Amino acid sequence: MIHLIIHLTVKEPSDVGRVGDLLSQAAQLSRAEPGCKRFEVYQSQNDPAHFFLCEHWESGAALDQHRLGQAYTTIYKPQVLPLVDRQPYPSTLISS
Repeated sequence: MIHLIIHLTVKEPSDVGRVGDLLSQAAQLSRAEPGCKRFEVYQSQNDPAHFFLCEHWESGAALDQHRLGQAYTTIYKPQVLPLVDRQPYPSTLISS
């Protein structure tokens, strides 16, 4: 199982709403992909420019396939990434 926590910080305050909408669309598509066990998007209540993605993938192969899918190639990579600073945290699940 692959667990990812990704911290995104929106560069321009005027883009916060757009990034939230795009991440919501990407999450819906990602959840339908084979091997996706969990895909959640959180927005900080303390600072709305901060988003967190919580992703659980069945395997590295499922994650690799995700990166070829519609959510990643048409929304996340071309539309979200230019608007944010990204910090990934591959993680180990301690407790569920």
